[in-house]
Amino acid sequence: MGIFTIIMALGLAFYLPGVVGHSATRSGSDGENGNNNPKTTTLSFPCNEPALAGTTLASTGAKVPISYFGPAPSNVDPTLVGPFLLLKSGTVDLKACTVTIPLYLGHMKDGRTVWYVLTDTNDKGTADLLGILFSPKLNYLNAAQDGTPLYRTASLGPNGDVIFDQGTVDFSPNRVVVPGPAPNFFPPTTATPGSVGSKDYSPIFRFSNNPGVVFNAPIIAFNVDATELNQFCNGNVDHGLVLDNVVKICPDQKTVTLKLVPSFSFGRPTLYIAIESSNPMIAAIEGDTSVPLLSKVTTGLDDGAFSPIERLFPIVNGQMGINNPSRQGLDSALAGEGAPLTVLGGIPTDATDYSPLWDLNPAVWNQTAVNNHFNGRLTGEFEILGLVAQGWMTGLNGGPFGSSGIINNCPIAFRLL
Repeated sequence: MGIFTIIMALGLAFYLPGVVGHSATRSGSDGENGNNNPKTTTLSFPCNEPALAGTTLASTGAKVPISYFGPAPSNVDPTLVGPFLLLKSGTVDLKACTVTIPLYLGHMKDGRTVWYVLTDTNDKGTADLLGILFSPKLNYLNAAQDGTPLYRTASLGPNGDVIFDQGTVDFSPNRVVVPGPAPNFFPPTTATPGSVGSKDYSPIFRFSNNPGVVFNAPIIAFNVDATELNQFCNGNVDHGLVLDNVVKICPDQKTVTLKLVPSFSFGRPTLYIAIESSNPMIAAIEGDTSVPLLSKVTTGLDDGAFSPIERLFPIVNGQMGINNPSRQGLDSALAGEGAPLTVLGGIPTDATDYSPLWDLNPAVWNQTAVNNHFNGRLTGEFEILGLVAQGWMTGLNGGPFGSSGIINNCPIAFRLL
């Protein structure tokens, strides 16, 4: 009962002013963690802790106290309203807006260390066993149209660790994002991701002797030993060694803590993990690894047969203003007002078509909508599709609405309502 009360307030806070945090400008050091490393980051979207903490009670306006209210309906049926942990291997800190999940150690064939996480699989039994997300769509991530495999292969070593055949990530680049000129801050004038995958790197892997089971296993750190990473068990992370969205990493405890990003799915506030993108600009904005191989994933199929993707709808030019309860969009985010509050398609408990591989379908309000202040906050896929059908929204630069060809690897972690 008490937990439901708190999280209901957290969920409702997504609809209130200033809930998604602030932007910090940093140059030459990681100002958020106080670590003077060579990384350069000019944009971040941490959650605003005071706003997320919230004070609204479900009993507001009622004649009975909150102690009379029962547990969340989602405790009875996860499809009903209420908070629900989707990535069950994780522990979510709603105040800090982070998730802590198991950290795995694997190796390349030449012995280099591969620190990775497991978030999704196409096998329901394995998903239930490990507390990770089930995505049947991953069955269809095989080869690109030119025959290039879209996954890594691996085998089990003598100690039960995974030995990867290919795919590396370089975490040494400086992440830089410089917004475009006002009022159209998107696209940024400069966008350099802080980590880049090799041309044969994919977050998805299969065992060579059991290719039917697929795992989403993004690399979080590469070719660095446990002793060095254990310095960051309590934070103050050197993002020249690990993914930019890592808050803590602790091989001793076999855990990693990652930032969560506020979003919506079918009207419900949600939190996802931003890990990778096929597009360097998007990777830079979100703090992801840029993964060129993901650009070969077939897009535009949505829920058609053999589709490995689900759709995600970034709003470009929603309303601005850090204290505006209708604030939303990439322009607002790049202006430093908070997260873009992207709209997701299906997630577990809401739909059967979830995939961690999101096909970005950007939506732009037309000038008439902007002039009349119709460009308020949207929280559901079919709201957007309806507005597109009515002519209020288009694709980028006034072009046709649809797939941008960009793929993001963003596993869902938590549903707030």
